Amino acid sequence: MPTLIEQTETPLNFPWTDAPGPATAKEVAPGVHWIRMPLPFALDHINLWLLDDGEGLALVDSGFDSVATKENWDTLFKSHFTGKKPTRLLCTHHHPDHMGLAGWLTKTYGISLSTTQKEWDAFHQWSRLEPDDLTDIMRAFYVTCGVSEERQNSDLKRRKGLSILKRIELTKFERLEDGDTVQVGGQSWAVNIGTGHAPELAALYRAEDRVLISGDQVLPKISPNVSVMPFALDGNPLKGFMDSLDRFRGLPVDTLVLPSHKLPFYGLHDRIDALKSHHMDRLDDALNASATSVTAAIATTVLFPRALNDHQYFFALGETLAHLNYLWHAGQISRTESKTGAHTFQRA
Repeated sequence: MPTLIEQTETPLNFPWTDAPGPATAKEVAPGVHWIRMPLPFALDHINLWLLDDGEGLALVDSGFDSVATKENWDTLFKSHFTGKKPTRLLCTHHHPDHMGLAGWLTKTYGISLSTTQKEWDAFHQWSRLEPDDLTDIMRAFYVTCGVSEERQNSDLKRRKGLSILKRIELTKFERLEDGDTVQVGGQSWAVNIGTGHAPELAALYRAEDRVLISGDQVLPKISPNVSVMPFALDGNPLKGFMDSLDRFRGLPVDTLVLPSHKLPFYGLHDRIDALKSHHMDRLDDALNASATSVTAAIATTVLFPRALNDHQYFFALGETLAHLNYLWHAGQISRTESKTGAHTFQRA
């Protein structure tokens, strides 16, 4: 989930200052239509993209599994795009605002899903968990991070109501790989893989008019959450994210970036520089916090000093651990396990 906490500023060029209204669309490039769906979080929207595909429209990302999103999809194809039908669904990554309605869309409209192997696997890893299994995994994650039992219980109580476990199961998909070319309406979209925010995020680039559908990999003004996940506590997602940003730097400087949140923009290279600088600053904070032995929970209060609700706290904790793990893998800090099972970090 892209609960995006930290905000950074970059001098970007925003060609549109207003987003399309509910169940409406705005054409932002030839045959590329921008729609916006609601989210039940502090970040209250997601941008989705429709691509002209012959007599119909290919969908890029699904939106969150909610009654409002389903109603908006129905209205779009009954009123705004009268006579057109969905032809296929391409999902950039598995997070519930991007793939949460993939099962409903593919079954309702009889269309195929295309995504990467790791995003497909991650979708099923989360959605097939029984509630008790999820509780056990999350409890172990919080113990490892040194989170108090009171905060653990608060978060686990909230998670019992999450719809992530109620998704319609997806039974098949068409695999996307880095360097693939996807043909939509006679136009070629190149698959560019990003990591860190998600395991194998598929951004789509159309070289003909220099348009990048970036998913959550490159966003304006806010940094995508880059977290260590409970399934992979030794992971180093921040290194993957930073390396991915360097690969996107190979795209033209005048690329129009169509992000999943906030507004489309020009200034890809400047934004990459700002995102990397942001995380280098957070690495400095994490290194300073580790001058004495700290858990991820303690370091989180340094990297994210303001009060956080339970939803924000999970992502702040995971992102703090991503910075600590980056330093640990680089040999700049050590990691030991305490008697309680918590990992503690200290500058080497």
